[in-house]
Amino acid sequence: MEHRRAEAVVADVTRAKGRKTLYHFTRGTNLPAMARRDALLSSYTLYPHEAGVRREKPLVLRDPECRATLNAHLRIPEHMIEAGYTLAEFRASLDRHVFFWPTVRDCRKMWETYSKREPEETFAILACDAHALLLNHYRAAKLSKYDSGSAPRFPHLCTYKKSPDMFLPLSEFGCVLQSNVPGKASEIREFLVEDKIINLVKYMQAVYVTDFRIVPENWRALAKPVETLWGR
Repeated sequence: MEHRRAEAVVADVTRAKGRKTLYHFTRGTNLPAMARRDALLSSYTLYPHEAGVRREKPLVLRDPECRATLNAHLRIPEHMIEAGYTLAEFRASLDRHVFFWPTVRDCRKMWETYSKREPEETFAILACDAHALLLNHYRAAKLSKYDSGSAPRFPHLCTYKKSPDMFLPLSEFGCVLQSNVPGKASEIREFLVEDKIINLVKYMQAVYVTDFRIVPENWRALAKPVETLWGR
């Protein structure tokens, strides 16, 4: 029964032509560790220290076994947090997940934002088969109606509050009618998976970059110019 329910839910959220791929944005320097582990790990899994403390700038982990750069937390105003939660609790919740964009449009927006903010940095986008990834991580997958980690330019105009409650378990999609969670597939702004994605390469369709040299050798056959993604 549960498997049939999972199949139906995953089919629903990936039915649209433009929602059959999940896009994970990352730094080029993170690719070697991802390829070596064949996994995507949450920030907390990589660095389970100072949970909830705001990272004001990117944090570079220099341990050879888990070399990675964790993005800074954007400055979210206190008044945007749902009553009953703190900013620290919300940041800690963010850090326990791996995030994906379901559309090229939102992924491109993040690419362009970071490219302007850190012009000396290289970036990459992992494109993964949405149906297979979500079905195999069904119990750990969640949905968000909003860009959860964003810091809106005009926060006083926002009509929603941020909290861990904005993350709807995939298994509950279609069963919860609340304004702060997606009620239909077209309302899903983000997909997230708690803790980690394992057996990553079996879901990967492409690695989009501007410089093929940053792609690990065992992923090189998946490398594509990022411009080809924008052309979709």
